[in-house]
Amino acid sequence: MTRDYFTPTISDELGRPTPEAAADRNYYARGMQTQALFEIDGIPVSKLIEQFGSPLFVYSEHNLREKARRIRETFKSRYPNTHFAWSYKTNYLNAICKIFHQEGWLAEVVSDFEYNKARKLGIQGKDIIFNGPGKSKEILEQAITEGALVQIDNWDELGIVEELAKDLKQPVNVGIRIWLDAGIRPIWSKFGFSLENGEAARAASEIANNPKLKLHTLHTHIGTYILSPEAYGVAAQKLVALREQIYTEHNQLVDCLNLGGGFPSHSLLHGMIGPPEQIISPIEAYADAITEVLNKLPEKKRPQLRFETGRHLVDEAGYLLTKVVAVKGSRHPAAISSDLSARDYKEQLLVNEDAKASYVLDAGINLLYTATWYQINAYPSRIINAPLIPSRLYGNLCMAIDVIRHHIDLPPIKKDDILTLHPVGAYNVSQAMQFITYRPAIVLISENGTPELIRNREELKDIDSPELLPEHLSKK
Repeated sequence: MTRDYFTPTISDELGRPTPEAAADRNYYARGMQTQALFEIDGIPVSKLIEQFGSPLFVYSEHNLREKARRIRETFKSRYPNTHFAWSYKTNYLNAICKIFHQEGWLAEVVSDFEYNKARKLGIQGKDIIFNGPGKSKEILEQAITEGALVQIDNWDELGIVEELAKDLKQPVNVGIRIWLDAGIRPIWSKFGFSLENGEAARAASEIANNPKLKLHTLHTHIGTYILSPEAYGVAAQKLVALREQIYTEHNQLVDCLNLGGGFPSHSLLHGMIGPPEQIISPIEAYADAITEVLNKLPEKKRPQLRFETGRHLVDEAGYLLTKVVAVKGSRHPAAISSDLSARDYKEQLLVNEDAKASYVLDAGINLLYTATWYQINAYPSRIINAPLIPSRLYGNLCMAIDVIRHHIDLPPIKKDDILTLHPVGAYNVSQAMQFITYRPAIVLISENGTPELIRNREELKDIDSPELLPEHLSKK
């Protein structure tokens, strides 16, 4: 008998390891049909594709305004002096930004592009919060001149702001961004001044000692997709403590605390088991954690509370409609209609590359940046009365990494079927790349149920217009 001992293993012939193996051998384990999505705000998805083409981004104005009003009421009912700014980087479509501005949101920008976009949309400088680690001197001068609130990120930027403010008649309101440990990992130490090592207090002191500057805001943004409401309570407590330290040392009471954003949408990260409603706390839980800290302060010492919300407001309002352009794999689920027994059919679904049904869509990951982290759901536009099978969704790019879902349970899909991918409203449009294919049209379904085109489908002239051809290459 050999002395070498090897841990027992289950061979691939039995399918995937538990618990997936049980599902593979149970004909009905994944259910008999998936949820279909026939329409968005009363408009059939097939009609939207017919009118505007595929692929197609669609946004629901009703959903956007409903989310905005809920979070506003949630916080203001607990802490009346609460204000919100719309995070332009999350989705800077003009129509989306205008909806939130109509709802009373300020503009939160992080670049000269976003700043100028907000100004072009009619937002005054005083209603702009300017974040970001890389602001140029030119855009800082414009922002200060126009009365925007610059939230200073680093010592170099503070030096530039001091230089720009030295000859002005009135003190300039500024904020400082602070990174701190709220119990969330990873800590976003890239942005702002450290609280724990005293750097933030030193920056606040330098501003307090400069008669040309007035420290208006203490700002922190602890991360994105934060599932712990309690972390915001910790962040609020730490900012309150720093504010009190500044008051003690300089007799200056900072007007505003800004807790950034990071509230999650109803998306699930890869590996999470839903539904999201059981994992993600309601916005009321976040409001309770934050406002309980501030409401303990004496009324005269309570600061204005600000947020720079993005994903939580817009993600579920966005859909991507896409067509199936090809069905791949030798073990195509057409076997359902054959004479195979349920057991034999399940044998075909034992996990390996050929066992999965694979579908090529006319939309790729160049349009779905968030597919890297989040499980984007896919809904057929018709009822398909067939068992669900392990499937894979490929994009239409000539790249092996162009996979929208490596694994999703779907019924057998046919070429030209429409799938609705959801939620996709946060970051995907603002980060979409023109790569290999044109970027699609974008439609907003207004509150009265009318689909309105808010961005045209790209054409060759849109891509070629910035290019210049040297004269020696212009010759035939």
